[in-house]
Amino acid sequence: MKTSDFNFDLPEELLAEHPSEHRDEAKLMVLNRKTETIEHKLFKDVVDYFDEKDLFIFNNTKVFPARLYGNKEKTGAKIEVFLLRELDKETRVWDVLVDPARKIRIGNKLFFTEDESLVAEVIDNTTSRGRTLRFLFDGSYDEFRTKLKELGETPLPKYIKRAVEPEDAERYQTIYAKVEGAVAAPTAGLHFSKHLMKKLEIKGIDFAEVTLHVGLGTFNPIEVEDLSKHKMESEEVIIDEKNADIINKAVDAHRRVCAVGTTTMRALETSVSSNRKISAFNGWTNKFIYPPHDFGVANAMITNFHTPKSTLLMMIAAFAGKDFIMHAYEEAVKEKYKFYSYGDAMLIL
Repeated sequence: MKTSDFNFDLPEELLAEHPSEHRDEAKLMVLNRKTETIEHKLFKDVVDYFDEKDLFIFNNTKVFPARLYGNKEKTGAKIEVFLLRELDKETRVWDVLVDPARKIRIGNKLFFTEDESLVAEVIDNTTSRGRTLRFLFDGSYDEFRTKLKELGETPLPKYIKRAVEPEDAERYQTIYAKVEGAVAAPTAGLHFSKHLMKKLEIKGIDFAEVTLHVGLGTFNPIEVEDLSKHKMESEEVIIDEKNADIINKAVDAHRRVCAVGTTTMRALETSVSSNRKISAFNGWTNKFIYPPHDFGVANAMITNFHTPKSTLLMMIAAFAGKDFIMHAYEEAVKEKYKFYSYGDAMLIL
């Protein structure tokens, strides 16, 4: 499989700058893999495709406000700092991306507040834009994290050209987000409203949760033509015994098991054994799923519409069949479905 096999023309106006007015009223394209048919619905119609004892598996990661703005010492130049990962809680050392990066060298200090209550020192270069920072802050760890949240901004993807708005803090977060640690939202889950969750519950549908803390690697372009040579960045995955048990029971009972989002699917495929059992898991995954791939757990999935040549498009092509997916995407462009994080959704059965 080649990267260029997953290219298609995506008009810029189809990249969603804003979410739909109501979470569950985005458009929904329903794909049936058996019959290779396509239906056009609203997201809230998803309830019609599932029965009692079917299972939805959600990624309960929570996005933290990862984008900060600081000023470089002496020059006062404005620098964007994107928090990627906490490396050491005690010493407050973080992996970050900086922009513009060429101005930021080891030993530089960045000031985030007028009163200099939060300062960071650059202690290492990791990639062209990556740096390791040590934050200097007088106060407890909890106070430090509160300060980061206060100063941080909702980390909307770069393709959204507008400024962050107050509603983004709520809308770029799933309603069931619990475990903080993601720098990007698991976007398929953004379509679930409280009302829709209640309807699914009333129908007797079961829920399970996994945690995969979405990193920026999700958006990294693939720079090789041969897919087998692409390396995914690692993301943290946690699946506890209780949820592994719920998932295994649904699989054993041959229920419809729906992975909500590519991140949920990656978590499941990371922890599934050869006998199609999910084990409790606490670790990291750099699993890259592309065709052909034999999926071990979910037999349905919900996902958003992804950009050309992305790892996310490759995963759903592995799930639904490459030709069928590329045909569905042509249809999506024709029908003016909205793409990407705030865009419309697809249900694959």
